[in-house]
Amino acid sequence: MKKYFRKPMFIFCFFLIFLLAVFFLFPVNLFEGEIVYQTGMGTTKIPWNLSLSYFIGMGYEPEQMKDVKDFYLLPRGYALATTFILGIPSIMAYRVYLGNNNRKSRQK
Repeated sequence: MKKYFRKPMFIFCFFLIFLLAVFFLFPVNLFEGEIVYQTGMGTTKIPWNLSLSYFIGMGYEPEQMKDVKDFYLLPRGYALATTFILGIPSIMAYRVYLGNNNRKSRQK
């Protein structure tokens, strides 16, 4: 198992799957978004931190969505989600890649 953790592609995939699981299975309200409420004849937009688990129907009770017409991430929320989901695994894989190159150069 130790040899797998020295492969950058394995590290990238491992952390990608791990972070996707965390953000889509647990209600971590971290990403900026808006909730659109239907109030009578009009709608009201409220800025709110959303969880990615809301988009697959997890992390909230049906009673909480009673008057909610729609909810979505703002551009800043998309940027943060992309940074966490793709950026952190990329940095970890790059770190392993640099460590492997450093180890090879010491052996010469």
